[in-house]
Amino acid sequence: MLKGKTALVTGSTSGIGLGIAMALARQGANIVLNGFGDVDGPRAQVLAAGSASDVRVAYHGADMSKPAEIEDMLKYAASQFGRVDILVNNAGIQHVASVQDFPAEKWDAIIAINLTSAFHTSRLALPGMLAAGWGRIINVASVHGLVGSAQKSAYVAAKHGIVGLTKVTALETATTGVTCNAICPGWVLTPLVQKQVDAKAAEHGLSNEDAKKLLLGEKEPSMQFTTPEELGELAVFFCSPAANNVRGVAWNMDGGWTAQ
Repeated sequence: MLKGKTALVTGSTSGIGLGIAMALARQGANIVLNGFGDVDGPRAQVLAAGSASDVRVAYHGADMSKPAEIEDMLKYAASQFGRVDILVNNAGIQHVASVQDFPAEKWDAIIAINLTSAFHTSRLALPGMLAAGWGRIINVASVHGLVGSAQKSAYVAAKHGIVGLTKVTALETATTGVTCNAICPGWVLTPLVQKQVDAKAAEHGLSNEDAKKLLLGEKEPSMQFTTPEELGELAVFFCSPAANNVRGVAWNMDGGWTAQ
Protein backbone atom coordinates (compact mmCIF):
# COMPACT_ATOMS: atom_id res chain seq x y z
CA MET A 1 0.00 0.00 0.00
CA LEU A 2 2.84 2.42 0.78
CA LYS A 3 5.40 1.30 -1.78
CA GLY A 4 7.43 4.31 -2.90
CA LYS A 5 6.48 6.39 0.15
CA THR A 6 8.92 7.48 2.84
CA ALA A 7 8.11 7.61 6.55
CA LEU A 8 10.13 9.52 9.14
CA VAL A 9 9.42 8.22 12.64
CA THR A 10 10.97 10.13 15.53
CA GLY A 11 11.93 8.24 18.66
CA SER A 12 11.82 4.98 16.72
CA THR A 13 14.72 2.91 18.03
CA SER A 14 12.43 1.24 20.59
CA GLY A 15 8.87 0.99 21.89
CA ILE A 16 5.93 2.60 20.12
CA GLY A 17 8.05 4.31 17.46
CA LEU A 18 9.74 1.08 16.45
CA GLY A 19 6.39 -0.71 16.32
CA ILE A 20 4.99 1.97 14.00
CA ALA A 21 8.12 1.96 11.82
CA MET A 22 7.86 -1.81 11.38
CA ALA A 23 4.15 -1.65 10.52
CA LEU A 24 4.76 1.02 7.87
CA ALA A 25 7.71 -0.95 6.46
CA ARG A 26 5.45 -4.02 6.09
CA GLN A 27 3.31 -1.86 3.80
CA GLY A 28 6.35 -1.00 1.68
CA ALA A 29 7.36 2.41 3.03
CA ASN A 30 11.02 3.35 3.23
CA ILE A 31 11.84 4.38 6.79
CA VAL A 32 13.98 7.05 8.41
CA LEU A 33 14.67 6.01 11.99
CA ASN A 34 15.57 8.45 14.76
CA GLY A 35 16.50 7.97 18.39
CA PHE A 36 19.25 7.16 20.85
CA GLY A 37 20.86 3.89 21.86
CA ASP A 38 21.22 0.82 19.68
CA VAL A 39 20.56 1.49 16.00
CA ASP A 40 21.67 -1.75 14.33
CA GLY A 41 19.07 -3.87 16.11
CA PRO A 42 16.07 -1.67 15.25
CA ARG A 43 17.33 -1.19 11.69
CA ALA A 44 17.51 -4.98 11.24
CA GLN A 45 13.97 -5.38 12.61
CA VAL A 46 12.56 -2.76 10.24
CA LEU A 47 14.45 -4.21 7.26
CA ALA A 48 13.07 -7.65 8.10
CA ALA A 49 9.53 -6.26 8.38
CA GLY A 50 9.83 -4.65 4.95
CA SER A 51 11.83 -7.40 3.27
CA ALA A 52 8.99 -8.38 0.93
CA SER A 53 9.03 -4.87 -0.56
CA ASP A 54 12.81 -4.31 -0.46
CA VAL A 55 12.38 -1.26 1.74
CA ARG A 56 15.34 0.95 2.52
CA VAL A 57 16.07 2.13 6.05
CA ALA A 58 18.08 5.22 6.96
CA TYR A 59 18.90 6.70 10.35
CA HIS A 60 19.46 10.18 11.72
CA GLY A 61 20.36 10.77 15.36
CA ALA A 62 18.87 14.26 15.74
CA ASP A 63 18.38 15.44 19.30
CA MET A 64 14.68 16.38 19.18
CA SER A 65 15.19 19.23 21.63
CA LYS A 66 17.40 21.08 19.11
CA PRO A 67 15.68 22.76 16.12
CA ALA A 68 18.89 22.91 14.07
CA GLU A 69 19.33 19.13 14.34
CA ILE A 70 15.67 18.57 13.43
CA GLU A 71 16.15 20.71 10.33
CA ASP A 72 19.25 18.71 9.42
CA MET A 73 17.28 15.48 9.82
CA LEU A 74 14.56 16.64 7.41
CA LYS A 75 17.21 17.67 4.88
CA TYR A 76 18.87 14.28 5.30
CA ALA A 77 15.57 12.47 4.71
CA ALA A 78 15.00 14.48 1.55
CA SER A 79 18.52 13.74 0.33
CA GLN A 80 18.00 10.01 0.85
CA PHE A 81 14.43 9.58 -0.41
CA GLY A 82 13.27 12.79 -2.09
CA ARG A 83 10.83 13.92 0.58
CA VAL A 84 8.97 12.80 3.69
CA ASP A 85 5.50 11.50 2.81
CA ILE A 86 4.58 10.23 6.26
CA LEU A 87 5.72 12.00 9.42
CA VAL A 88 5.23 10.25 12.74
CA ASN A 89 5.98 12.49 15.70
CA ASN A 90 6.62 10.00 18.48
CA ALA A 91 9.71 11.15 20.40
CA GLY A 92 9.02 11.68 24.07
CA ILE A 93 10.45 11.72 27.57
CA GLN A 94 8.85 11.69 31.03
CA HIS A 95 9.49 12.97 34.53
CA VAL A 96 7.19 12.55 37.52
CA ALA A 97 6.91 15.12 40.32
CA SER A 98 4.37 17.48 41.85
CA VAL A 99 4.11 20.95 40.32
CA GLN A 100 5.85 22.68 43.21
CA ASP A 101 8.73 20.18 43.08
CA PHE A 102 9.01 19.89 39.29
CA PRO A 103 12.54 20.88 38.14
CA ALA A 104 12.32 23.74 35.67
CA GLU A 105 14.90 22.13 33.39
CA LYS A 106 12.83 18.92 33.24
CA TRP A 107 9.74 20.92 32.30
CA ASP A 108 11.64 22.68 29.51
CA ALA A 109 13.08 19.41 28.17
CA ILE A 110 9.69 17.64 28.13
CA ILE A 111 7.96 20.53 26.37
CA ALA A 112 10.81 20.76 23.84
CA ILE A 113 10.93 17.06 22.97
CA ASN A 114 7.27 16.05 23.41
CA LEU A 115 5.65 19.12 21.86
CA THR A 116 7.91 21.70 20.21
CA SER A 117 9.76 19.11 18.13
CA ALA A 118 6.47 18.13 16.45
CA PHE A 119 5.95 21.74 15.40
CA HIS A 120 9.41 21.88 13.85
CA THR A 121 9.12 18.58 11.98
CA SER A 122 5.62 19.47 10.75
CA ARG A 123 6.53 22.94 9.49
CA LEU A 124 9.49 21.46 7.61
CA ALA A 125 7.66 18.46 6.14
CA LEU A 126 4.42 20.18 5.13
CA PRO A 127 5.69 22.10 2.05
CA GLY A 128 6.82 18.90 0.34
CA MET A 129 3.61 17.08 1.23
CA LEU A 130 1.43 19.92 -0.05
CA ALA A 131 3.43 20.18 -3.27
CA ALA A 132 3.01 16.44 -3.84
CA GLY A 133 -0.70 16.53 -3.04
CA TRP A 134 -0.42 13.74 -0.47
CA GLY A 135 0.93 13.40 3.03
CA ARG A 136 0.23 12.02 6.46
CA ILE A 137 1.19 13.55 9.80
CA ILE A 138 0.59 11.22 12.72
CA ASN A 139 1.22 12.67 16.15
CA VAL A 140 1.65 10.14 18.94
CA ALA A 141 -0.05 11.92 21.81
CA SER A 142 -1.33 9.95 24.79
CA VAL A 143 -4.43 9.36 26.84
CA HIS A 144 -2.81 12.21 28.77
CA GLY A 145 -3.59 14.43 25.80
CA LEU A 146 -7.25 13.94 26.76
CA VAL A 147 -7.21 13.64 30.56
CA GLY A 148 -4.81 14.48 33.37
CA SER A 149 -2.94 12.51 36.01
CA ALA A 150 -1.25 13.83 39.12
CA GLN A 151 2.53 14.23 39.13
CA LYS A 152 2.75 14.57 35.33
CA SER A 153 2.24 18.28 34.71
CA ALA A 154 4.76 18.73 31.90
CA TYR A 155 3.84 15.50 30.10
CA VAL A 156 0.10 16.21 30.30
CA ALA A 157 0.61 19.80 29.16
CA ALA A 158 2.75 18.67 26.22
CA LYS A 159 0.33 15.95 25.14
CA HIS A 160 -2.67 18.27 25.36
CA GLY A 161 -0.61 20.64 23.21
CA ILE A 162 0.03 17.90 20.66
CA VAL A 163 -3.72 17.29 20.35
CA GLY A 164 -4.24 21.01 19.79
CA LEU A 165 -1.45 21.16 17.19
CA THR A 166 -3.03 18.17 15.45
CA LYS A 167 -6.40 19.93 15.16
CA VAL A 168 -4.92 23.15 13.82
CA THR A 169 -2.73 21.33 11.29
CA ALA A 170 -5.75 19.31 10.15
CA LEU A 171 -7.84 22.45 9.67
CA GLU A 172 -5.10 24.20 7.71
CA THR A 173 -4.76 21.21 5.35
CA ALA A 174 -8.45 20.26 5.24
CA THR A 175 -8.91 20.87 1.50
CA THR A 176 -5.69 19.12 0.52
CA GLY A 177 -4.43 15.55 0.24
CA VAL A 178 -2.55 15.96 3.52
CA THR A 179 -4.12 14.74 6.76
CA CYS A 180 -3.05 15.12 10.38
CA ASN A 181 -4.29 12.94 13.22
CA ALA A 182 -3.22 11.95 16.72
CA ILE A 183 -2.98 8.56 18.41
CA CYS A 184 -3.69 8.57 22.14
CA PRO A 185 -2.52 5.32 23.75
CA GLY A 186 -3.20 4.30 27.31
CA TRP A 187 -0.62 2.09 29.00
CA VAL A 188 1.87 0.59 26.56
CA LEU A 189 4.61 -1.58 28.03
CA THR A 190 7.52 0.47 26.70
CA PRO A 191 10.81 0.96 28.59
CA LEU A 192 9.34 4.27 29.86
CA VAL A 193 6.32 2.51 31.41
CA GLN A 194 8.38 -0.42 32.67
CA LYS A 195 10.22 2.07 34.89
CA GLN A 196 6.88 3.00 36.46
CA VAL A 197 6.06 -0.69 36.94
CA ASP A 198 9.43 -1.25 38.62
CA ALA A 199 8.84 1.74 40.89
CA LYS A 200 5.46 0.39 41.97
CA ALA A 201 6.92 -3.06 42.59
CA ALA A 202 9.61 -1.54 44.82
CA GLU A 203 7.22 0.81 46.60
CA HIS A 204 4.66 -1.87 47.46
CA GLY A 205 6.91 -4.93 47.69
CA LEU A 206 5.18 -6.60 44.76
CA SER A 207 6.24 -8.94 41.99
CA ASN A 208 6.59 -7.37 38.55
CA GLU A 209 3.35 -9.04 37.37
CA ASP A 210 1.39 -7.84 40.39
CA ALA A 211 2.80 -4.34 39.92
CA LYS A 212 1.56 -4.38 36.31
CA LYS A 213 -1.93 -5.36 37.51
CA LEU A 214 -1.87 -2.55 40.07
CA LEU A 215 -0.82 -0.02 37.41
CA LEU A 216 -3.49 -1.17 34.95
CA GLY A 217 -6.18 -1.43 37.60
CA GLU A 218 -5.85 2.24 38.51
CA LYS A 219 -6.84 3.50 35.05
CA GLU A 220 -7.37 0.90 32.32
CA PRO A 221 -10.59 -1.20 32.54
CA SER A 222 -9.40 -3.75 29.97
CA MET A 223 -6.56 -4.72 32.33
CA GLN A 224 -4.24 -5.17 29.37
CA PHE A 225 -1.51 -3.12 27.79
CA THR A 226 -1.91 -1.76 24.28
CA THR A 227 0.94 -3.07 22.11
CA PRO A 228 3.25 -1.20 19.74
CA GLU A 229 2.01 -3.57 17.01
CA GLU A 230 -1.59 -2.45 17.54
CA LEU A 231 -0.57 1.20 17.41
CA GLY A 232 1.40 0.47 14.24
CA GLU A 233 -1.69 -0.94 12.56
CA LEU A 234 -3.66 2.19 13.51
CA ALA A 235 -0.93 4.29 11.89
CA VAL A 236 -1.24 2.14 8.76
CA PHE A 237 -4.99 2.81 8.74
CA PHE A 238 -4.38 6.56 8.89
CA CYS A 239 -2.19 6.16 5.79
CA SER A 240 -4.82 4.16 3.88
CA PRO A 241 -7.40 5.47 1.40
CA ALA A 242 -10.09 4.59 3.96
CA ALA A 243 -8.74 7.42 6.16
CA ASN A 244 -8.66 10.11 3.45
CA ASN A 245 -11.29 12.11 5.32
CA VAL A 246 -10.18 11.30 8.86
CA ARG A 247 -8.82 14.67 9.88
CA GLY A 248 -7.90 16.16 13.23
CA VAL A 249 -8.96 13.23 15.41
CA ALA A 250 -7.42 12.28 18.74
CA TRP A 251 -7.94 8.52 18.50
CA ASN A 252 -7.66 6.91 21.90
CA MET A 253 -6.53 3.28 22.12
CA ASP A 254 -6.72 3.07 25.89
CA GLY A 255 -8.65 -0.01 27.00
CA GLY A 256 -11.59 2.12 28.16
CA TRP A 257 -9.55 4.63 30.21
CA THR A 258 -11.37 7.72 28.89
CA ALA A 259 -14.76 5.98 28.70
CA GLN A 260 -15.07 6.18 32.48
